[in-house]
Amino acid sequence: MHMYLNYAKAHWTNQDENPPVGLILCAEKDSTVAKYALEGLQNKILAAEYKLNLPDEKILIEEVKHTRKMLESRNIKK
Repeated sequence: MHMYLNYAKAHWTNQDENPPVGLILCAEKDSTVAKYALEGLQNKILAAEYKLNLPDEKILIEEVKHTRKMLESRNIKK
């Protein structure tokens, strides 16, 4: 996650935007693992346990495609 946040900050974030935030969705929360995996990182990475119903797979795929196109077009314009 740390690597992806650094890449996003360097290539996708505009100067007037806040730094990116990482969100990791997990089936279970393990505070000890999270503490040692995330402690001391400069990037803001949040860990929590959520039990929500995900949208339909087709909706998720379309959202990922849409977001990817948006990010790719932003990268081309720079």
